[in-house]
Parts: sequence; C-alpha cells; structure tokens
Amino acid sequence: MPIFSLPNFTKLKDTLKHQGLRNKLVKTLIDKGIQDEKVLDSIRKIPRHLFMDSSFGDFAYQDKAFPIAAEQTISQPYTVAFQSELLQLKLGAKVLEIGTGSGYQTAVLLELKAKVYSIERQRELYKKTKLFLSKTRYKPKVLIFGDGYKGLPDEAPFDGIIVTAGAPFVPKPLLSQLKVGGRLVIPIGDSTQIMTLFIRKSEKEFEKHEFGDFRFVPMLENKN
Repeated sequence: MPIFSLPNFTKLKDTLKHQGLRNKLVKTLIDKGIQDEKVLDSIRKIPRHLFMDSSFGDFAYQDKAFPIAAEQTISQPYTVAFQSELLQLKLGAKVLEIGTGSGYQTAVLLELKAKVYSIERQRELYKKTKLFLSKTRYKPKVLIFGDGYKGLPDEAPFDGIIVTAGAPFVPKPLLSQLKVGGRLVIPIGDSTQIMTLFIRKSEKEFEKHEFGDFRFVPMLENKN
C-alpha cells in the first residue's frame, strides 16, 4: 500500500462548499441513528478534508474510511460519531485516546471540550500527525508515541478511554485506568470487531455492553 502524507493545514481552505457537504454528512449520520447534538455539531464544524491526503479531498464527506500514512485509515465518520456518542463526555472530561491516527477523532474529542491524552504506536504517523495538529487549533493536552496496550498510567484515572483500532482482547491496564463511572469504548475482535462499552461501576466491577460489528485496522503491541 502506498504511503500518504498528511496535508499542510496552512495551504488548504475550508469553503462554503465543504461546509455544505458536512451538513449533508450530518444528515446521513442522523439517519443512521446518531442523536447526540454535541457530537453532530462537532462533525459539522471539523474540516475532515484537511485531515486527509489531498487526493481524497473530493470524497472527504462521504461516510467512508480512507487510507492515510503507515497503512492506517481515517475512520468512517459514522464510526467516529458512534464511539464519541458512547463516551457521553461532560465538559472538561479527561479522555485517553488509543490510536491518534490522522487526528480527526482527536479533533472531535476536542470539539466536545474534552482534555485529550492521545497515544499513537506508528512512529511515522505519530510524527506527521503531531506536526499537522500543531498547525491547527486542535491540540491535545498530551500526544505521545507509545504502546496503547499500556495506556498512560502516569495520567490516570480517565473519565473516558477510546480505542480506535481493533483489539483482540481488552487490555487490563486500560480498565484499571478508568475512573469509577468512567467509560471505555473499544472494538474487540480480529477480522471484524464488536464495538464494546465498559462502564466502571466500582473498583472491581465493570458493566459491559455490545453494539454490533465494525471493522478497524488492528491494534498492535511493541510496534517500531
């Protein structure tokens, strides 16, 4: 698969046409069942085409995933909205994102007024996205290169944890880094994943909910 570079934010524009396409995308997401107005408003505001290689710019507001760098993808908008909605974030929530990717999900979390701590395990993608986000208003509180399976214990506990890659199992460190009342949203499985929500009810008790099949790139350990 070819490598796609992230665009230079300063040389690209967000036009009325792009804004109109985002409004259509939001209508599509509503038709598919997304109800959280704050999530929908975030999708409506964020110029997704700037988070993609320019060769895909004309397709940015289709409800589809597209390749980015390091054999990764920018997630389908519906998936981003669905995961974000499951988090049920409150103003100022502390959120750990496993898999920064293009930074688009990061931007949605920031539009939701969360304090975002993000981990990317693909070094090439980490460097490109960190540089890209530095040129935008979407700047996470922490963005590091590291192993998402380990989480970020020095910054725990978190109100929410979102995993943007398919995990074969639930990493125990992520469960342990949730606050009581916190929510972990993670796709679990191999070729196809089941979107799964864990809610921490007490120090030792977790409530589990499943929400159907999705497809993600795999979450890998000890990469690079």
